[in-house]
Amino acid sequence: MVIIRSKEIRVMSTGDIQAKLDELKAEYAKNISKSAAAGIYENPGKIKELKRTIARVLTIMNEKNQEN
Repeated sequence: MVIIRSKEIRVMSTGDIQAKLDELKAEYAKNISKSAAAGIYENPGKIKELKRTIARVLTIMNEKNQEN
């Protein structure tokens, strides 16, 4: 999963942003469950980056909703 930049999110439509958010949350849940089952995860930085990207997407979605 490539991490999305703010500029890329801002040009997306609301439907595309919601789809990307669902995809990111699914990947985050998969990585968390893999990490919990194995006890240690080979790339903990990916989980942190996914959390930041989800927060970035939610922030931009809230900004777009407040504009309307």
